[in-house]
Amino acid sequence: MEAKTIRLVRRGELVSLANVPPERTLLEVLREDLGATGTKEGCGEGDCGACTVVVAEPHEGGLRYRAINSCIRLAHSVDGMALWTVEDLAGEDGRLHPAQEAMVQAHGSQCGFCTPGFVMSLFGMYQNHVCRDATVTRELAQEELSGNLCRCTGYRPILDAAQQMAKLPRVQVDERAVLAKLGELAAEREPVDAAAAYLDPRSLPELLRLRAARPQAQLVAGCTDVGLWVTKMHRQFPQVLDLTRVEELRRIEAYENHIAIGAAVSLTDAFAALVAQRPQLKTFANRFAGLPVRNSGTLGGNVANGSPIGDSMPLLIALGAHVVLLSLRGHRDLPLEDFYTGYRRNVLAPDEVLAWIKVPRPRPGELLRAYKISKRYDDDISAVCLVIAAQLREGVMTHVGIGAGGVAATPARAVRTEALLRGQPWTQEAAHRAADTLRSEFQPISDMRASSAYRAEVLGNLMQRFWLESQGAQQINLESFRLAEAESP
Repeated sequence: MEAKTIRLVRRGELVSLANVPPERTLLEVLREDLGATGTKEGCGEGDCGACTVVVAEPHEGGLRYRAINSCIRLAHSVDGMALWTVEDLAGEDGRLHPAQEAMVQAHGSQCGFCTPGFVMSLFGMYQNHVCRDATVTRELAQEELSGNLCRCTGYRPILDAAQQMAKLPRVQVDERAVLAKLGELAAEREPVDAAAAYLDPRSLPELLRLRAARPQAQLVAGCTDVGLWVTKMHRQFPQVLDLTRVEELRRIEAYENHIAIGAAVSLTDAFAALVAQRPQLKTFANRFAGLPVRNSGTLGGNVANGSPIGDSMPLLIALGAHVVLLSLRGHRDLPLEDFYTGYRRNVLAPDEVLAWIKVPRPRPGELLRAYKISKRYDDDISAVCLVIAAQLREGVMTHVGIGAGGVAATPARAVRTEALLRGQPWTQEAAHRAADTLRSEFQPISDMRASSAYRAEVLGNLMQRFWLESQGAQQINLESFRLAEAESP
């Protein structure tokens, strides 16, 4: 199959890359084809942030900047975008960008290997906050740098640098020029050829047509998991079908009883929509990987991937979410828990795509808690994830939804525990019975993250925590901790 030419904007100029195989990563292209060796390969799986770069697309008359992991991002997925690497920040006269100068002044670099990635995350923060006259707080800096790891333990001065950027002379990207170049690329874009190695349709009818014609193509929606198949399993794909540019699937639509989140909506935007309706989910959303992963990954991709340790599915199951599957033959609407048939298996037909996730609006008096148990607080995979959504009326649990991850071959609904609680008074005794039932409802495996016994015990303990928090208990877990602002010297 024919390899499509990648065209992007870098340093204000159009860059074309021909004959790029569909499974080639952006990191490989940057280092080996463009000589941008400042971008480092650390883990090769989107965990350490050494490979972070920034991409931008037109948004509401300007540019929207996103820090992403280039190690698991397919190179073709940035076609038509603007791109910055660490080599692109300093001025023509050699003057450092504030993201770089702040790192120097705050002594934020030690061994230096992770520094380019931190600088690029800072650059994204600079464009999205400092250039919009928003304050970079200590808490915001920690949230947006959670996807960057420093093995020299230099986080304090790096957080200092994040806050110091705004004190330096302002540096502006010429967005008008970049938008003009991106407009040129969009105008010159040719229709997608079904025989091309990398298919990136821009409309829903085009996506469904290509899916029907090419059911064997590897479907990607963010590629944060498929990227691992490339870097860790050395998988190759004769043809890739990327749905992240389909305009209809990049929207979040509001309806009377639910919101519909398109499969191509980034995890960053999807969680922002969920948090807008349910503010108590903010900490849970921030702990879903690091920001670069959330900027690339999509809610549809996370759901379709169906990993039993994925965090979005227990939440969506607890909330009663449905998925909408589309093909040229029509559509299907089903509860999320019915979508899965086994370990990373689902009911999708070869010609179907997962198009939308429908999330009900909060019930009156909804009591919602989402718990993530992992070895690291930030940027880690769950050993156990438990989400409980309940509705109490005069002390009786009139509705309850419980989603669990890390305890079965698929994300699961705790059906027995729900049945035990539904219609019953919410008392300490009821919480104890629910904890015991929850411990016995699943038969989790033992693996590198936790033993079966640990997972079962934690499930019950989290139900006990839910009881305590429903009674007003606070300061009983790390989620209640808030990073204080550094004192001025």
